Amino acid sequence: MILEALIGFTFLAALLVLLVPNEWAGRLAFALSAVPFVGSLYLWSRFDAAGNALTGGTIAFESRYEWVEVGGRTVSWFVGLDGISLPLVVLTTFLVPLAILSAWTPVDSRQSQFYGLMLFMEANLLGVFTALDFFLWFVFWEAVLVPMYFLIGIWGGPRRKYAAIKFFVYTNAASLLMFIGFMSLTFALGDSIGSLALPEITRALADGGLETWFGISPDRMAMVAFLAMFAGFAVKVPIVPVHTWLPDAHVEAPTPVSVLLAGVLLKMGTYALLRFNFTMLPEQASALAVPIAAIAVISVIYGAMLALAQKDLKRIVAYSSVSSMGYVILGLVVFTEYGVGGATFQMVAHGLISGLMFMAVGVVYNATHTRMVGDMAGMADRMPLTVGILVAGAFGYMGLPLMAGFAGEFFIFVGAFGAPSLPYAPVFTALAMFGIVIVAGYLLSAMQKTLFGPFRLETDYEVGPAPFHDVAPLAVLLAAIIVLGVAPDIFFEMIRDAAMPVVEGVSVDV
Repeated sequence: MILEALIGFTFLAALLVLLVPNEWAGRLAFALSAVPFVGSLYLWSRFDAAGNALTGGTIAFESRYEWVEVGGRTVSWFVGLDGISLPLVVLTTFLVPLAILSAWTPVDSRQSQFYGLMLFMEANLLGVFTALDFFLWFVFWEAVLVPMYFLIGIWGGPRRKYAAIKFFVYTNAASLLMFIGFMSLTFALGDSIGSLALPEITRALADGGLETWFGISPDRMAMVAFLAMFAGFAVKVPIVPVHTWLPDAHVEAPTPVSVLLAGVLLKMGTYALLRFNFTMLPEQASALAVPIAAIAVISVIYGAMLALAQKDLKRIVAYSSVSSMGYVILGLVVFTEYGVGGATFQMVAHGLISGLMFMAVGVVYNATHTRMVGDMAGMADRMPLTVGILVAGAFGYMGLPLMAGFAGEFFIFVGAFGAPSLPYAPVFTALAMFGIVIVAGYLLSAMQKTLFGPFRLETDYEVGPAPFHDVAPLAVLLAAIIVLGVAPDIFFEMIRDAAMPVVEGVSVDV
């Protein structure tokens, strides 16, 4: 019942914050958001699952209650954790309190509604990472869109309505495509399944339960479903060419929302790809390994090149996320222990680093009221601590050793370079590694122009050291990035244990 308590408490916390006066909302939301984080640490300390939840492994903190029957399929409240989902639960509960704390300075209107929506989004994110029934998972998946739409549309920048509508239309249309693909797959399984539980569906697919459906052969049905789900999840990641909603959403969203958008919401897409496409349909993923790897490498290079051309610091970090998610896709498609494990680890690492970068850019914006590279210089003299942390985060993005980003990319490159299931694996890996050079180019250039040299600011604002409640979350995030880089086994051992059954799903056929 602990997962129900965790999710339920977060929903109740959101409702409570919505009802309190504005002057109390920020501090109350921060205090209440600490409770799910403590709960996730308890889950981590008591975690004893083995293997993958979808392939017959032991499920930690499992809870299942039949809910309703729809079309001969039982829908259940079915939640649990394995080594893939637990790190993402910890990441979510860790980032939310820091994002709320970072909102104390920039959010000065409708605070109760803002912080309540932040907690409501957290509750649904926890549901996405713990649900093991498709219907339940889909409810949480779609519910995440609602608070994000309002957070961008109400508290965003000048073009907030356009960005919010674009975000909602893109991701909702993608969800519809994914839903059609998955439900077609379940109908084609016929009587071999009696519920929408993800482990049962995975086992039925592995046992060859697909039947001819409306004249579509099982192999073709599996491929069509794979493509529909891949396209739907690709928008959420996002990967090139369905990435255009992301920079607009980031630029217009307030900083705390950008932290959660980059740090957690993008991981919903890669998590779903791993769970649905690469775990349930590994043969189709292996058959499409070359085009998927090509898409991954294009996302890495193209995203980095777009970042190189930007003048807005938020857009630079936003396009960096497109590039970083390309590495995750490459790790997943190689189907090796370190490839899949490294991709999952990179989800956590990127969540921390991107959260730090957006938060640091937000602190600079709070002081200068500009994010444009050409509008400021010499910020290191006026905000030394903030700038120092921002520089450290940028080096983490570049893959500096002993930081989380290096560990994630290293695992992926080790797993990808000699991958037996991916033709031309060394070529794809080498091209992806070149993306690091471009990342270093645009980050070093942006930092040199804005942070160093003689102080210059186009606006009339006085710039000084940021307040403690702005700098504290940055320091905590940087510490977490270093700790995870120095001791990656904090998460990587459980991730690798849950990733191995996915790898074995194709290794027999290679």
